[in-house]
Amino acid sequence: MPNNTEFPNATYRYDPYRNFKFRVKWDGNYVAGVSKVSALTRTTQVVTHRAGGEPATPRRLPGQSEFEAITLERGVTHDVAFQQWANKVWDYKNSTTAEQQGGSGNQVLSLKDFRKDIILEVYNEAGQKVLAYNIYRCWPSEFTAVPEFDANGAAVAIQSLKLENEGWERETSVQEPAEPNSTLPAS
Repeated sequence: MPNNTEFPNATYRYDPYRNFKFRVKWDGNYVAGVSKVSALTRTTQVVTHRAGGEPATPRRLPGQSEFEAITLERGVTHDVAFQQWANKVWDYKNSTTAEQQGGSGNQVLSLKDFRKDIILEVYNEAGQKVLAYNIYRCWPSEFTAVPEFDANGAAVAIQSLKLENEGWERETSVQEPAEPNSTLPAS
């Protein structure tokens, strides 16, 4: 059988990693119950340029790169991590208290620490960390506290947090692990 050059430490592995084992971390803590993370996507604009004396075919150059917002989803619980972060950008209580006292609102809201760097970790089937991405300068642009409710449904109530970001990069310190041998008893 030919050598598998894609997986240097796990030469017997032929399949890519699955997408169902992952964790999200911010402020040094893992966020409870995150069940879905949207894709990390970067788009670079194409700048077209043509000098007057060149052939009719324009040249294409890379322009500004943009990083799409990511969305985290999890089941609704008593954990308030999503809400607390979203409230750093806008909080109902803070916006109405000052107005009721004759002010203009948002008097006690500070945007000092509304941005966070987060880490997305990916694990293999054996529970070993195989990839990690650092996502920089995130802030919540959309927060869904509770979903639409349906008395005839049987779905899990999901809340979501949409995070704008200014870029991400793969953490190079995470190396491909040698997967452990199976611990299943022989038949």
